[in-house]
Amino acid sequence: MDNRVYKDITVQYCFPHSNASCRKEVQTGPAFIFLFIVLSCISVCTVFLNLLVIISISHFKQLHLPTNLIILSLAVADLIVGLIVMPVNIMQLIDTCWYLGKLLCLIFPLISSLSVFASVLSLVLIAVDRYIAVCDPLLYPSRVTVCKISICIILGWLFCLIYCIVFMYLNDHLTATQLYSTCYGECMLLLKQSWLIFDFVLSFLIPFFVIMVLYALIFKVARHQAKAVRAMCNSVFKKQETKFPSSSETKAAKKLSLVIFVYFICWIPFYLSSFSVENVTTSSIVWTVFGWLLFFNSFMNPIIYAIFYQWFRVSVKLIMTCRIYESSSSRFNLFSDGV
Repeated sequence: MDNRVYKDITVQYCFPHSNASCRKEVQTGPAFIFLFIVLSCISVCTVFLNLLVIISISHFKQLHLPTNLIILSLAVADLIVGLIVMPVNIMQLIDTCWYLGKLLCLIFPLISSLSVFASVLSLVLIAVDRYIAVCDPLLYPSRVTVCKISICIILGWLFCLIYCIVFMYLNDHLTATQLYSTCYGECMLLLKQSWLIFDFVLSFLIPFFVIMVLYALIFKVARHQAKAVRAMCNSVFKKQETKFPSSSETKAAKKLSLVIFVYFICWIPFYLSSFSVENVTTSSIVWTVFGWLLFFNSFMNPIIYAIFYQWFRVSVKLIMTCRIYESSSSRFNLFSDGV
């Protein structure tokens, strides 16, 4: 490797044969090696777990339900994070040089922001779906169908893509003249604070408000329904103390609310810390630490499914034992103990 020596200090460059090359900084300490191993494991597990969700919902016909289609959309967004976003960020964490060229430098932030914004959209759709299921259960089958949800998901991803393109363009990222502004071998996205505030309102504050309002209404209606059922049953059984299980829709709403809670816990630190500086760059410590907290959310979602959803646990068992290759496997009953 061609190195240039100044005052007995050897300096390495990303592209030694280019006079405009950036300096190369490779983190090789024990702490960074341990961090590399941990983050790599998280990336692999994120891909593996979300693939299990995608295969489960796609393969088993019993899971072809409107709510599960939205969960499928969320899993696809999380898969993109684990398959593309995490590995590239691990590479940049260990080696500061960008070796993937100008085109991928243009596209990568777009892919990263698209996967994140699509996750927000999926969470909003989940909240709307659960609201209709709990608050208007009689009209739910006619109002929420697989076809309608599929169209909403496609239009939502298209809107996310357009928004991300406009956002990157207005931050002067989608113009070739803005790339490698300091040296060759650098890919850095500069986020202006004014547009960061706009993005905070559109992709965080508004969805947060909508989701919290919908879930508040869901739990209010569920509580009212539980009191009504309890009062009726008490009158029948002469006020005998009996515990009545909540409806499946209410249970699903409570489980999915945990997904919402984990998501916002991962997002809040990034935005709050980002507003403390005038400009945020992808090379800043804020972006590195709290950016990885965002990515960690994609790892947590399928774990939440595994803990709370019987269909996911059963489908994983069928996938891992290769029973999905049976001719009638797509028609298995995932809610039966005899599978």
